[in-house]
Amino acid sequence: NTLTRLLLARLVENTDAYNLTPDDCYLISTASAFHDIGKVGIDESILNKPGKLTKEEFETMKEHTLIGASMLDKLEHYKDEKMIKIAYQICRWHHERWDGTGYPLGLKGEEIPLIARIVSVVDSYDSIINDKVYSKGRNKQEAIEELRRCSGKQFDPNIVEVFCKVISKN
Repeated sequence: NTLTRLLLARLVENTDAYNLTPDDCYLISTASAFHDIGKVGIDESILNKPGKLTKEEFETMKEHTLIGASMLDKLEHYKDEKMIKIAYQICRWHHERWDGTGYPLGLKGEEIPLIARIVSVVDSYDSIINDKVYSKGRNKQEAIEELRRCSGKQFDPNIVEVFCKVISKN
C-alpha cells in the first residue's frame, strides 16, 4: 500500500520513537494487504449489507480479525517468517482503539502493536474516501478532519499527526 509506505517513511524521518528499519517498513506495508483477509470467513450478506449492521451482524463481522489471524497462524511452513508474523499482528489488532474500546481484546494505547496502529489509520482513511455499499466516500479534507476528530480516541495521536501531514501534501 503506497499510503502505508509513505506514512512509515515519514514516521521514521520525523521521530526516533519508532525503531523501524527500511526493511521493517517494506514488510509492514506489504503485510498490510492481509489486514482484512479474515473477511473471507464472513457471510456475504453481512459484508455487502447496504444498511447498518444489527448488533448480531456486527459481532459476526468483528470475528474477521480472529479468522484472519487464525488463517495466518495455520500456515505451518511460513508462520515463522517475519512477513507472516507482521501480517498476523495487523489482522488480529487493526481494530483495537487507542482508548481501549476496540476489539478483539480491548487493548489500549501502546498495548496495541505499532504496526496495527499504523494500519488502522491508513485503513480508516481509505474507508472514509472510498464508496462503500453502505456509504458514499468523502473527500480528502473531510477524511483528514475525521481522523483528527478520532485522534486520541480511536487512533494513536502521533500517527494521526504524521499521517495528516503526509496526506495533506499529496
